[in-house]
Amino acid sequence: MKAGISLYFGSGAEENERIIERAAEAGATHAFTSLHIPEERGVDYAGDARRLLRRLRDAGIGLIADVGPDTCEKLGCARIEELEDLGFTHLRLDYGFTIEQTVELSRRFRIVFNASTITRDEIAAWRAAGADLSRFSACHNYYPKRYTGLDIQAVREVNGLLAAQGFETIAFVPGDGRLRGPLCEGLPTVEDHRERADRLAFNMLELAHMAGTDIVLVGDPDLTEGSWGRLGQICAGYVDVRCNVRPEYSFLLGQIHHDRPDSSGFIFRSQESRTSLRPPMVPVDETASAPRPAGSIAISNERYLRYEGELEIARVDLPGDGRMNVVGEVDPRDLDYLAVVRSGFGLRFIG
Repeated sequence: MKAGISLYFGSGAEENERIIERAAEAGATHAFTSLHIPEERGVDYAGDARRLLRRLRDAGIGLIADVGPDTCEKLGCARIEELEDLGFTHLRLDYGFTIEQTVELSRRFRIVFNASTITRDEIAAWRAAGADLSRFSACHNYYPKRYTGLDIQAVREVNGLLAAQGFETIAFVPGDGRLRGPLCEGLPTVEDHRERADRLAFNMLELAHMAGTDIVLVGDPDLTEGSWGRLGQICAGYVDVRCNVRPEYSFLLGQIHHDRPDSSGFIFRSQESRTSLRPPMVPVDETASAPRPAGSIAISNERYLRYEGELEIARVDLPGDGRMNVVGEVDPRDLDYLAVVRSGFGLRFIG
């Protein structure tokens, strides 16, 4: 999954060095920054900022940046194309660029627009100018002011329309460490995420798998230690899920299972359980035919013939099946992950 951080040069070079190091350790793929925030005064763009941008580039973290007419001057570049050498991968253009200039720049960078304001007329004009819209991205705003954020359904609808045109989509979740001022109330795209900022992984997965967002970024400048670990899991393609399993199936603890790409709305269906993590044999036991409420972990027994050993987790309440042994259940505190861990994403069972 593509996920990342936000950097604010006003935080200071030393603090940003630390954030970049943590992001690199977590496997972040992208970082967002703005090069024309009015309140960020006294920033040494030609020195400290350039050095931080190179650190991002060397860490393999792509840079998504708001840029304006004075960006090149701030960074000591003669031409906007030189930003590529500093690690810029996405440019969110301010005013002052023509359609033709935008299309030309899209051959070198991904061009980012505001997801909420793109119009059909603009899309038609870009196409007429020869644009490849798969080189364009649409970024949702983050909302510092309480109750101004979007709902997840609105994000899903906009993303669906833009994806059909070829756009890559980007959105934000709030952090739970040091928050960005002046309001310090979180920087989410989705308003509901503001009150559950400590559930970073769930919020990111909801945007990715329930709203079709391609890149999910933390809007605030820092995370707690636990959330840095969660970001690392997200970037690695899995999330920890607490569960209770029967003693004879304790071998499941610590295993990472990935949902099949053709994700079912009824069950999480493990890819690995019939290959690398397949148990040697699964005889019928006394739990076969037991009802399977949502969260039940079950393994196909020998009666399921070629499906013997396949692990699944009920997303919804399911009836009993004599071909399935019920081996445990997801902890109620983590049940909601079953709605958002989908389509090739993984989970790791922990006790």
